[in-house]
Amino acid sequence: MAAAMTKEERMGSAPIGQLMFQLALPAVAAQFINMLYNVVDRIYIGHIPGIGATALTGVGVCSPILMLVSAFAAFAGQGGAPLASIKLGQGDRDGAEQILGSSVTMLAALSVLLTVLFQAGKRPFLYAFGASDASIGYALDYIGIYLWGTVFVQFALGLNTFISAQGQSTVAMLSVLIGAVLNLVLDPILIFGLGLGVKGAALATIFSQAVSAAWVLRFLTGPKSGLHIRRANLRPNGKVMARIAGLGIAPFIMQSTESLVSITLNSGLQHFGGDLYVGTITILQSVMQMFMLPMQGISQGSQPIISYNFGAQNYRRVRQTARLLLKVCCTFTVLACLVGCFGSRWLARLFTPDAELVGLTALVARIYFAGIWAFGMQMACQCCFMGMGQAKISLFLALLRKVILLVPLAILLPRLTGSVFGIYAAEPIADILASCTAITLFLRKRDQLLPAD
Repeated sequence: MAAAMTKEERMGSAPIGQLMFQLALPAVAAQFINMLYNVVDRIYIGHIPGIGATALTGVGVCSPILMLVSAFAAFAGQGGAPLASIKLGQGDRDGAEQILGSSVTMLAALSVLLTVLFQAGKRPFLYAFGASDASIGYALDYIGIYLWGTVFVQFALGLNTFISAQGQSTVAMLSVLIGAVLNLVLDPILIFGLGLGVKGAALATIFSQAVSAAWVLRFLTGPKSGLHIRRANLRPNGKVMARIAGLGIAPFIMQSTESLVSITLNSGLQHFGGDLYVGTITILQSVMQMFMLPMQGISQGSQPIISYNFGAQNYRRVRQTARLLLKVCCTFTVLACLVGCFGSRWLARLFTPDAELVGLTALVARIYFAGIWAFGMQMACQCCFMGMGQAKISLFLALLRKVILLVPLAILLPRLTGSVFGIYAAEPIADILASCTAITLFLRKRDQLLPAD
């Protein structure tokens, strides 16, 4: 316990750049490792002899369901973890553990609800998400198995944020690393060695997530954690759950609207282009995941610093962290724009050997990634508002880019231009407009939230 307290206290005293690097490096590694679950599955599936391109499209249309499952984990986990960090900054450990217990209860209930809902309606859902008669069989094979592991995904992703909230980002990274390494080992064995194909990829994923979930639960009930899951705190507490939901709605919308975006893009591309175009967006969204992971990891590493010091009313330190976070995120997104626009053909070849799919993906990538250079501003501002517990502002920014801008643009532009390429153009327009709005709002709110010393 003493070691855990020392890790928490350094968030209020250690040099910010050094501390952000120490917390962010394991978080970036964890994000990279977590990304491997989906990306590696897709790479292996895309290389299955004879059926790779169609199977890849089938797994791609499962993305909205996978994103929704992860979004509900963020709802309880990312809604509770910043509040727990603020409580730790205030010296209220009992209050932080009550938040942790309520989050565990929420995650368990959500797991049951999601499993029943999606198992019952998976076929009509998948057709609505852009599946065709050619790809529906592969989609059903994958999602039908994956959904039985929903409870593992909820606990592995949702509770890992409470490890990071204590400043123990290395332990948080290890919880993801264990599952990801298992997934990397099991994928080729089950997909190719045992000839299970798409079903093998799903089995590898849920087994790996189960091991990660067990690791997280063991840590949060063991002696090395500064926060503990206690039976008394698992009883439903409406007041605490309402606070978690109030803050968790923003990351939930950010992730669940990825599902809405995926549905809109898949269905639009199926209508205006066909299976080949749906295949391009499966690849582009996987590449986007790769680009976003450094910012997500850096944001996760920075958020405990912001939350702890905001709770301790050390506003100067919060300002310093915000400035450094903005610089780092913007640097990464500018680099991502250059790689996405000029290295797209090589990136596409990672996912498929199909020459036609590679050529089309390389063509549309220059449109799709043209605005990502600005997105670092929104990532940094969103992290700061979340870290300070500003639920309403975080919710607005979460809605702005995807629901208010991207989805309507993806529906309207192909109809106004008469071209399928209008769907790809919606992404950069939304990125730039939303990011400019986020930085303007942060600058206007900064003095009110963070008064000068």
